[in-house]
Amino acid sequence: MKPYSRFSHYGELSDKDYFRIALSVDLVIFGFADGELKVLVINCNIAEYKGKLSLLGDLVKPDEDLDAAPYRILRERAGLSDVYLEQVHTFGKVDRHPAGRVITTTYISLVNCKDLTIQLSENDLHWHPVHAIKEMAFDHFAILQSCLQRLREKVEDHPVAFNLLPKKFSLREMQALYEAIFDTAFDRRNFRKKFFIKDWLEDLNELEVDVPHRPGKLYAFKKGEEALRV
Repeated sequence: MKPYSRFSHYGELSDKDYFRIALSVDLVIFGFADGELKVLVINCNIAEYKGKLSLLGDLVKPDEDLDAAPYRILRERAGLSDVYLEQVHTFGKVDRHPAGRVITTTYISLVNCKDLTIQLSENDLHWHPVHAIKEMAFDHFAILQSCLQRLREKVEDHPVAFNLLPKKFSLREMQALYEAIFDTAFDRRNFRKKFFIKDWLEDLNELEVDVPHRPGKLYAFKKGEEALRV
């Protein structure tokens, strides 16, 4: 008698066929600098995608927990060890990787890239303006767009965008950040009115220094708010 298998009703496939699927993680690390929303990327070293940008990522090791993999990748390939990551979505199209069936889980983070010291050596790891990216290796452009949409939805009602700013910032900087996230210009008066209504800001009674324009007042995120998560 043929041994019972819970997979036997799926045609000619054996149990082993179902365990030949690789698992990876991809990281969408957003930063803000020079008035632009940026994402941490590398140059893809897979022949099929030579010359295209790729998100930072890797396969999950056989003896590695899923949530441990992204932190290991950040530590080994970017020199980062103190970055909060949030699991966002899983992408599993059959043909998304040329080497075979690979299902990837995406993690997102918002960081103040000016304060981070990143190891920028492997595969030309660098910050790239999000608006300038039109295609990527694998399905990474779709992954990036999915995470960007999540960010846009989140910042409407939650103060997560302050992760991308220094601890002290001007209203000018804050508006530039939101314009970069939404890739659109906002009316200055209406934008500021909206944020004062939300009551997220603390006036520090300080002014900007060493700026090429009239110094603006400095603000900080109110300490009593919930943790800044994506």
